[in-house]
Amino acid sequence: MNPTPLRLGFVPLLDVAPIVIAHEMGFAAAEGLALDLRRAPSWSSLRDMLLWGQVDAAQMLAPVPVAMALGLGGAFARLDILQVLSVNGDVLGVSQALAARLRDAGHDFAFIDAQGAARDLARAAGGTLRIGVPFPFSTHVELVTYWLRDTGLDYELCTIPPPRMADALAAGEVDVFCVGEPWGSVAVELGAGTLLLPSRAIWAVAPEKVLAARHDWVCANPALTGRMMRAIWRAAKWLSAPGNRMTASDILARAEYVNAPAELLERALRGEMVISDKGELRQVPDMIRFFDGAASFPWRSQAAWFAARMADRHGLDVAASMLSARELCRTDLYRANLRSAGADLPGASAKLEGSLQHPTAVASERGQMILPPDAFFDGQVFDPDAQNR
Repeated sequence: MNPTPLRLGFVPLLDVAPIVIAHEMGFAAAEGLALDLRRAPSWSSLRDMLLWGQVDAAQMLAPVPVAMALGLGGAFARLDILQVLSVNGDVLGVSQALAARLRDAGHDFAFIDAQGAARDLARAAGGTLRIGVPFPFSTHVELVTYWLRDTGLDYELCTIPPPRMADALAAGEVDVFCVGEPWGSVAVELGAGTLLLPSRAIWAVAPEKVLAARHDWVCANPALTGRMMRAIWRAAKWLSAPGNRMTASDILARAEYVNAPAELLERALRGEMVISDKGELRQVPDMIRFFDGAASFPWRSQAAWFAARMADRHGLDVAASMLSARELCRTDLYRANLRSAGADLPGASAKLEGSLQHPTAVASERGQMILPPDAFFDGQVFDPDAQNR
């Protein structure tokens, strides 16, 4: 039987790994799929490719489907969140001039203390800071605005596609950035900047990219949707094995995918981050996760967190926005399509976000599963049900 063609869109980042590996390591072929991977230069172009049917599904910034459901951004369609592709994987960095001011003021660049980094950044700013982010509706924006909200820092957000972020920093277009790997490490390699924090220091399990598809396409192609989800889930499981990191990095480094040095990609997969041109090394457990700890499960509470923050900033009804966001997370399809592949499934589809300070056993279909710490840097806990009362 001839394989079924399936067009998947992506932006060149480390966190496209589950899609690329599904194609390159035969997981898609095992599901009878012939993947046609289409690279986009920016998130706006990829969103439009998906909306106009140029691709069937795509790697997508986790907040984009939520923003669209809330009527933000000028694009109106329902995108279903089928599964999470990656948790964490972003870094925040600063220009060399700003790094020097931070060091002079005593900042230690320990790469772990989000509260201290925000305080020191506000003191060293010396005026309005231009902060580069990949898209107006992104995990990057939500983390940055959450992190800086009580500092009094004056800043403006500048949208810059991920592959251009290092060059924008070098050219003085931005003073600070938040971007997915490997583009933060590329800025260090170019001598353009110094890394300040990993995104997980702000929220320990921030969902970064999701597998998204138009709701009408999902409804019209239930079997194909399931085959795609299983192939990508199995690829994520393969990526979780430390022995596969070098192979994955070599594949992702190719010009048709991320087009960046394999060494930088492998470093991020290992959680060994070189933060400056002085060669300072920082160990970051869970720098990026694709599989372990229910990383790929589309928690409705995480979509609700994004919705609550966006609704508050844009003057929308918070409770209604959260309800709309929760409906996008196709936990029903995740359970139906991945149970047969061997996925352990959490007993609930939402949880208290930020409540886990240590690895914690929770109910699952097989008895129990271990969820990793999910704390916010400021200790807050988000209860999606309390927001509706």
